Amino acid sequence: MKNLKNIFFDLDHTIWDFEKNSALTFEKLLKKYKVRIPLESFLKIYIPLNFKYWKLYREEKITKEFLRYNRLKSAFDKLEYEISDEIINSISDDYIKYLPKNYHLMPMALETLDYLVNKYNLYIITNGFKNVQKNKINSSGIIKYFKKVYDSETVGVKKPNPFIFEYSLNDSKSKKTDSIMIGDSYEADIKGALDYGLEAIHLIAHGEKIHSDCKIIHKLDELMKIL
Repeated sequence: MKNLKNIFFDLDHTIWDFEKNSALTFEKLLKKYKVRIPLESFLKIYIPLNFKYWKLYREEKITKEFLRYNRLKSAFDKLEYEISDEIINSISDDYIKYLPKNYHLMPMALETLDYLVNKYNLYIITNGFKNVQKNKINSSGIIKYFKKVYDSETVGVKKPNPFIFEYSLNDSKSKKTDSIMIGDSYEADIKGALDYGLEAIHLIAHGEKIHSDCKIIHKLDELMKIL
């Protein structure tokens, strides 16, 4: 990667520790709304459902509003816990409000960004909601590392749609030949980038299947050895 000038990062699960920050948020909300379900039991059901609904959202099969309500409704139904729609909607609203106030990053994220920012132009391409992602970046103190953040809500399409990569490269005046995408989602970040003709590095930090489609790392600080 001798011609590399621009690095495009995914945000959630790649730089920002979504699982930890989400767990802290639900710990607060289950107490606030007096939901009598142990946090671990709730997360065991909720996390895979959230992935399922986000996949549908990426594929333009459901709306943002449907995602926010039904990932919670489905979790409570599966846990056979009676709860009103009013409380579900309140939890949903509070989750979006409280989640980005947490600031935990993936291991060695700051050290890696400190190393890369002096060598490359850094950007973010995220499928998250504009205001939520903006607040996450600000609260965690990483905004200073990135020249620009591209979110799917603003661009109008989500990864792996090739247009979000095309838009981000064109807007940042980057080229495919001097840029790379780094993310945790094989479908959204890696396959999306590769199909567009962009090189990629896959951060496998959640037990995903190993593949040979691109370079693989298991921790962010591995980037300091290969870039």
